[in-house]
Amino acid sequence: MIRLDRFLSNMGRGTRKEVKKMISEGAVTVNGIPAADCAMAVDEQNDQVFVCSERVFYRPFVYLMMNKPSGVLSASEDRGGAVTAADLVAGEYAHYRVSPAGRLDKDSEGFLILTNDGDYIHQVISPAKHVSKRYFCSLEHEISEADIAAFENGILLADGFLCRPAVLERGVPGRDAPGPSAFVTIQEGKFHQVKRMFAARANKVLALKRVRIGGVCLDASLAPGEYREMTEEEKERIIHE
Repeated sequence: MIRLDRFLSNMGRGTRKEVKKMISEGAVTVNGIPAADCAMAVDEQNDQVFVCSERVFYRPFVYLMMNKPSGVLSASEDRGGAVTAADLVAGEYAHYRVSPAGRLDKDSEGFLILTNDGDYIHQVISPAKHVSKRYFCSLEHEISEADIAAFENGILLADGFLCRPAVLERGVPGRDAPGPSAFVTIQEGKFHQVKRMFAARANKVLALKRVRIGGVCLDASLAPGEYREMTEEEKERIIHE
């Protein structure tokens, strides 16, 4: 059960003050009866709540797949005024106050999950879950068989951190990128990890795009900055690929 004013404000129907005004004006009904008290308890799953004859369905959480553009921070807010991924979420999802499930460098692009479900975020980013992330990398140099073996054995970064084994695959020249490229799949997410892994092999990442999380690929129809809701199946395949 939940208070009626909280039900409506959570669903983006206004502030508590605005909701109280709508109720006092008779614009809100619960199960066909005009609501008289903003503090009345409603069953968010079974009671039928209408505002101005429009049914309001209660959804506490939202799960979005975004194609994050380069130059946008993977954050819900930035005190310095930089544009964040959450700033791009508008319309019917704006009131959910979503946060990113994990980081993606500002100058990188690709698959970013945005949700207001803290438990789900924890499952995606928890090292214990071993959720894989696959990246496409444009590189300064072609990769070698020795590079592939080094990634498979675990790259030792300059700061002494030993990465978990990763899968490194060559890109196809002319199809994936005009120059040297590769795909890399990792199961952790240290700061600038992919770039630092290639740097440890005397190579440089020129552009980076996350193309898959868990068992779900980025929707190819999403242009940079666009997003859509994930399906229930996709939500599960992220965690249990």
